[in-house]
Amino acid sequence: MKKLSAVQLKQQALVLDIANTLEAQGRDELEGMLQCWFDVQYHQFPGSLLLRFQFDTEEAVLRAEPELKKWQRRLSSALLKKGVVLKDMRRHLIFTTDSPEE
Repeated sequence: MKKLSAVQLKQQALVLDIANTLEAQGRDELEGMLQCWFDVQYHQFPGSLLLRFQFDTEEAVLRAEPELKKWQRRLSSALLKKGVVLKDMRRHLIFTTDSPEE
């Protein structure tokens, strides 16, 4: 695996900080949420960023679905405060039951 450049390390720190903040808020506000995890290709950042809120059951995902747009706006707003603009916030955060290992 190739080492990350200084810029990519800053991007990673920024995404980790925002993901940790959203994860803490999500656990408090969304019933059944287990964790937040993300995938990103740093050479295509921010377009390749995808945060996933993992829930324990499919029913929990369905109950949380009406809140999805609010959480997408929160992600977009948090990134914007750090100077990162998302073209389409809907593509960067989803609710799922999949774990990072799957």
